[in-house]
Amino acid sequence: MTMDWKSYDPNGFFDELVSHDGSIRPPAKQLVTYLESLPPEEIESRRQMAEATIQEMGVSFTVYTDEGTIDRAWPFDIVPRTISARQWRTTAAGLTQRLKALNLFIDDLYHDQKILKDGIVPEEIITKSKNFRPECVGINPPLGVWAHICGTDLVRDGDGEFYVLEDNLRVPSGVSYMLENRAITKRVLPELFEQDDILPVNDYCSNLFDTLQSLSPRKVRTPVIVVLTPGIFNSAYFEHTFLAQQMGVELVEGSDLVVGDDDCVYMRTISGLERVDVIYRRIDDLFLDPEVFQKDSVLGVPGLMRAWQKGKVALANAPGAGVADDKVVYAYVPEIIRYYLNEEPILKNVETYLCEDPEQRAYVLENLDKLVVKPANESGGYGMLVGPHSTKKDQAQFAKLIQENPRNYIAQPTLSLSTAPTLVEQGRLEPRHLDLRPFILQGKDTFVTTGGLTRVAMKKGSLVVNSSQGGGSKDTWIVEDGEE
Repeated sequence: MTMDWKSYDPNGFFDELVSHDGSIRPPAKQLVTYLESLPPEEIESRRQMAEATIQEMGVSFTVYTDEGTIDRAWPFDIVPRTISARQWRTTAAGLTQRLKALNLFIDDLYHDQKILKDGIVPEEIITKSKNFRPECVGINPPLGVWAHICGTDLVRDGDGEFYVLEDNLRVPSGVSYMLENRAITKRVLPELFEQDDILPVNDYCSNLFDTLQSLSPRKVRTPVIVVLTPGIFNSAYFEHTFLAQQMGVELVEGSDLVVGDDDCVYMRTISGLERVDVIYRRIDDLFLDPEVFQKDSVLGVPGLMRAWQKGKVALANAPGAGVADDKVVYAYVPEIIRYYLNEEPILKNVETYLCEDPEQRAYVLENLDKLVVKPANESGGYGMLVGPHSTKKDQAQFAKLIQENPRNYIAQPTLSLSTAPTLVEQGRLEPRHLDLRPFILQGKDTFVTTGGLTRVAMKKGSLVVNSSQGGGSKDTWIVEDGEE
């Protein structure tokens, strides 16, 4: 059977393509009209073409299991998500505002700590943060920027507005999949790109290169930039190789780099040592330099922190930036924006309960069956409780964890996450919940991706979109003529 848009039912959720009365939203009209014109066998042919393209391009991700690591093909749905350009311009302005304030916040924490002294953010939240790095106190990174690459997770609630779910400021991943999603969709639905109303995403890698180049301590015509990877067993290794290739820079491991007696970083090449100016590191702080952090790390570079501290090399993101990548700090971001920028936040946070506060903790413990509980510093959907989908045993376990370490947990209402039509077996369309991770760059200039990585909960009714937890993905279209 062909795609049946008339019987498609979002079940009361805000749907990205279909409104509550069954009409198609303006940004999706061209897409839906085109898909309706395709016979069922052609839809299936396009779906198979997408799968073949993913295999051919080698787009994969790594899942960690008890049996070891497994490489899986990227799960992809051919029906894109559409967002109006007008709404996206406001969203992009909010993301720019947010990262600017967060960078001022991080810089303040490693210098004067005015925001703590003024009582805007409680001091104990920072002193108890496992991502605050005392080793970074007093360091001045280039341009005063600590988080150069940020992936901010957005969700749309029942009102259709975007809300910030969390900020990823350590080593955010996923942008390569955003770019590959577009490449796959252009192969599968090429006719739709003949018009100019779908805004492009292919400028990300050139903007990333320009951002990294702007950090160079040496004012040379062509600074030497490298991508530092933990190696082939890392779950994001596909992305590390992709970005290095697209930027035309070297992909290196810790053993490829050495810090000289002059405190400069050098790369081992067949022609000898070559000085490195900027390192886009995809390694967590604690593995970066065994002289300063984890002594047994074989992933990092001995002396790297010394080189960075003396301004001989730039690191993106800077060590210590993760102090603002804390879900407890997240609750204070609206106040952080007001404090540093004297502006009202353009984007709203999701309502958040801090378990460290006795009153809020009591409310959370009484309502575990209704809330989503998250640890402060986990990522990838791990270690969280989705109340409405949990058992009494799960709730009892989390109650114990919260009482033992209240600082480490926050809770949020279970959101009515927006849905989008997704192709399931026999070519049927069913609503699936999704989120969005745009990427923001800050160096000399600021840049926001046109859309971002849309992640989809492929299981019916599920709210967990992470690929490591069974989620999939879609291309994201920012459409210029929608809802203008």
